Amino acid sequence: MSLTLTAPLAEAPSTALAPREQEALRHIASGCTYLQTARLMGLSKHTVDAYLRRIRAKLGINTTAEMTRLAIALGM
Repeated sequence: MSLTLTAPLAEAPSTALAPREQEALRHIASGCTYLQTARLMGLSKHTVDAYLRRIRAKLGINTTAEMTRLAIALGM
């Protein structure tokens, strides 16, 4: 008898993000600046920056370009 160890299925990136983080990511991926995103979401620019820092930390990415690529790949 052979045992095969498999890694547990990782949570999908979009479900790892809070709804407001997903919304901020959608705005940034569509080309909005932090300030435009803040105005659209009714938040301060600093709050949007905090959301995007958390997104980068949760997903292990470093740049806005990587965030945009991921959002497009996820169909956001």
